[in-house]
Amino acid sequence: MTLGVILAGGLATRMGGGDKGLRLLGDRPLIGHVIDRLAPQCAGLAINANGDADRWRDFGLPVLADDMPDRPGPLAGVLAGMDWAAAQGAQAIVTAAADTPFCPSDLVARLMAHAGPSGLCLAASPDETGRMQRHPTFGLWPVALRHDLRAALAGGLRKIVLWTDRHDGGVAVFDSLPHDPFFNVNTPEDMARATALLDGRA
Repeated sequence: MTLGVILAGGLATRMGGGDKGLRLLGDRPLIGHVIDRLAPQCAGLAINANGDADRWRDFGLPVLADDMPDRPGPLAGVLAGMDWAAAQGAQAIVTAAADTPFCPSDLVARLMAHAGPSGLCLAASPDETGRMQRHPTFGLWPVALRHDLRAALAGGLRKIVLWTDRHDGGVAVFDSLPHDPFFNVNTPEDMARATALLDGRA
């Protein structure tokens, strides 16, 4: 069984602060678009976010706070998701970022198909120049590695790819045409582009 965890813990500094995932794209919050795409691919979903969980209540999903001190970044959210999934009897989680409204509808299947020997896999896509870019917040994470991840975080590790490379994580490559499915909304200009994509104008 694979569960999905949407990472919504970013500070949204380039959007003026607050929860990016709750900003409207069309008639839905950004995270709502991610839920619509990820939910059919998983046995269940949760949201990783810190602070008052009540602000996510409209989505009816469990809210998982980081249990590592000093907000060490997305890996802490991955760990929270792995711990939650282990308690549900799941073997793995797939993560997605809350500000990526066009994430792939075959994300889970492709990650599972390209997982490394450890069961880890990250998504990747080519940028505008054709250079391959990994997307560390989109990954397949076996819960059996959660204790190793907790120890790595406690030891100061923060960069996701350093940890996945340590465990020979696989890479699932996604096409960037007609647009990169991992396009994320960081700025008001990005929101304008996302609106155009949603409306079919880009």
